[in-house]
Amino acid sequence: QVQLVESGGGLAQAGGSLRLSCAASVSIFSFNTMGWYRQAPGKQRELIARITSRGTTNYADSVKGRFTISADNAKNMVYLQMNSLIFEDSAVYYCNAERGFLYWGQGTQVTVSS
Repeated sequence: QVQLVESGGGLAQAGGSLRLSCAASVSIFSFNTMGWYRQAPGKQRELIARITSRGTTNYADSVKGRFTISADNAKNMVYLQMNSLIFEDSAVYYCNAERGFLYWGQGTQVTVSS
């Protein structure tokens, strides 16, 4: 059974940094893509960063240049380094994996104080 567990959320000041981690219970090589989504109150869940099995990355315009997604295949981990945080980055962040079916973590809260 596939499980994704996020960690690393919390409170940060504007301009600060946080690193989110996503631990997969299976080899991340088995997924076509892994990504990070976020959902703020009253808003739809949005894709903010994605990495393919070949290591190709893409980002939402709102985080480009500030966030970096990476993967450690040996540890079955995916990370999201978030720098230059702004208030609008406050949301619940979800790890996602796809291999014909979508898998989701439980989410981790990120709150940025302005």
